[in-house]
Amino acid sequence: MLRIRNLDAGYGKLRVLKNVSLHVDPGEIVTMIGANGAGKTTLLHTIIGLLRPMHGEISFQGQPCTRTPGGRLVAAGCA
Repeated sequence: MLRIRNLDAGYGKLRVLKNVSLHVDPGEIVTMIGANGAGKTTLLHTIIGLLRPMHGEISFQGQPCTRTPGGRLVAAGCA
């Protein structure tokens, strides 16, 4: 299960994601739809560890993963 709580993320001082929360159960399929610049890629980059969140938490299978290297997240099935 993937859980995102109160996530803020962005680039430098530019905050792209503000207070994003998401819960995905095993086997569930979720899509992100939005205009260019809406934050879809920023959210994915933050989930897989390419960006550090400014605030909030991300957990996968009950374990925090905001400081886990991206390669380990992929190996665990998070990305």
